[in-house]
Amino acid sequence: MQNTYRIKNTQPSAASGTALPAGNAAHIRAEDIHLTLGDRPVLTGVDVTVSAQSRLAIVGENGRGKSTLLHVLAGLLAPDRGTVSRVGTLAVVEQELESRDDQTVGSLIAQSLQDSLEALAELDRATAALAEGQDGADEAYAEALERAAGLDAWDAERRVDIALAGLDACADRNRAPSTLSVGQRYRVRLACVLGAEPDLMLLDEPTNHLDAQSLTFLTERLRSLRGGLAVVTHDRALLRDLATSFLDLDPSEDGRPRLYAGGYEAWVQGRQRDRARWEQDYADQQAERAQLAAAAEEARGRLQSGWRPEKGHGKHQRATRAGGVVQAFKRRQEALEAHVITVPEPPLSLAWPAASTRAGRPVLTCDGVTVQGRLHTAVSLDVEGGDRLVVTGANGAGKSTLLGVLAGQIAPTSGRVDVHPTARVVLLSQETPAWDPERTAYEVYDRHVSAMHARRAERRDPVPLSGTGLLDSRTQRTPVGRMSQGQRRRLHLALCLAERPDLLLLDEPTNHLSVSLVDEMTQALRSTGSAVVVATHDRQMLRDLAVWPALRLSSGEEAE
Repeated sequence: MQNTYRIKNTQPSAASGTALPAGNAAHIRAEDIHLTLGDRPVLTGVDVTVSAQSRLAIVGENGRGKSTLLHVLAGLLAPDRGTVSRVGTLAVVEQELESRDDQTVGSLIAQSLQDSLEALAELDRATAALAEGQDGADEAYAEALERAAGLDAWDAERRVDIALAGLDACADRNRAPSTLSVGQRYRVRLACVLGAEPDLMLLDEPTNHLDAQSLTFLTERLRSLRGGLAVVTHDRALLRDLATSFLDLDPSEDGRPRLYAGGYEAWVQGRQRDRARWEQDYADQQAERAQLAAAAEEARGRLQSGWRPEKGHGKHQRATRAGGVVQAFKRRQEALEAHVITVPEPPLSLAWPAASTRAGRPVLTCDGVTVQGRLHTAVSLDVEGGDRLVVTGANGAGKSTLLGVLAGQIAPTSGRVDVHPTARVVLLSQETPAWDPERTAYEVYDRHVSAMHARRAERRDPVPLSGTGLLDSRTQRTPVGRMSQGQRRRLHLALCLAERPDLLLLDEPTNHLSVSLVDEMTQALRSTGSAVVVATHDRQMLRDLAVWPALRLSSGEEAE
């Protein structure tokens, strides 16, 4: 399906054929939505309502159907089963947006404001008819005025201009979107939707391509909307600042999505409670089955030898005891066979391995390091066990370069880096390694561990891949060439943790990872005994790690 920008109007006016705003009555109501793509069920039993008051976040791991659900809600994709009703004006902004050669920024703005422009034109016609004393002009004028007022049509152009400025988007009406960068095209179209002010908005990763100033504007603008919205995003800061309810599409005990009200913290706590209950129910059924299996095995043992009476006892006694033991075994075996595990196995949770690094142990010394054209700030650091550091700076300031230098992957132009002879320094880079696409995740992990042992005299027991909680058994058997970005990112993190590093370098660690996993990882980073250096633009991670020491790098222009 082609990804496009669309505005859906779903409450037509009898006079104009276009939509009337529904105000507080606007809604999208989806009931019992089921959808399978190929042979994979993507949505199962989804019930959700987006109302005029909604600030709904649709969350879940990559591949759980978040964007697909937005398409269903918008009417761009029909479900296999279930119903969707819509009332009011609706705007949809998707992650990928097409651009045609015949478009201009001005035509995009006109398209987004079509309802308002038509309402003003209709009002002009009704005003002229009223002035001429035409029959029925009073009624037509009242209807046109009501529609224009409902859309606040007179202010539409100004709202778009404010949004273009707030998002730092191109405001040249004559500019062709095809000549803009992907990020600029996205900003223009997002500004158009914000200016149109439909009753309901559906936004897919709206913080992509936005800088810090634009993110602040977008957050404030979305919080002040008169209408409702549903958003798909991995931006935890936006979720915390904006969402009041969460539709979680991740696996649940009964296989249906969970809806949580009360904001971000309520979602996190509710999810944790549901997961704990699920794990307990599964453990209880497993324990019950283990007891039945043990009883059956004990009965089998008696059947084989334990029922035989001592010599000298009569034939009748032998037969009586034999029959009783056989019946007991049959009952135990039937009970075991009748027992069914009805609770599915719960998903894994992140298990961060314990670090053996002593607090204060020397790990690394960096003295006056620069890299020509890439790292302009001369950096000097002494890193010891348990140290923490956040590296910040604008794009191009050299954050990734610095981490590459500390990891020994990039040679400095000036200065030097000395690593303690027994210290292990590991880098989670933004780019995943070039693994053989035909090897499974398990094979990649196993080969990495074997190579790690071969090159190091000091052995530290690696965590088995299944013990990290990062990849389930099915994904471990998947060739890496068929894994999603998020799954490859999880495997890369697992390889880093297998080293039990003394210094863990993390370059944009939240990229391609789910919100819940990032929260778990952040908690682990706070408590691990390893030294940790994080380079990130992630606003929520910067908030979470605000108490850590920070190093801000300057770009070449700032350095000059």
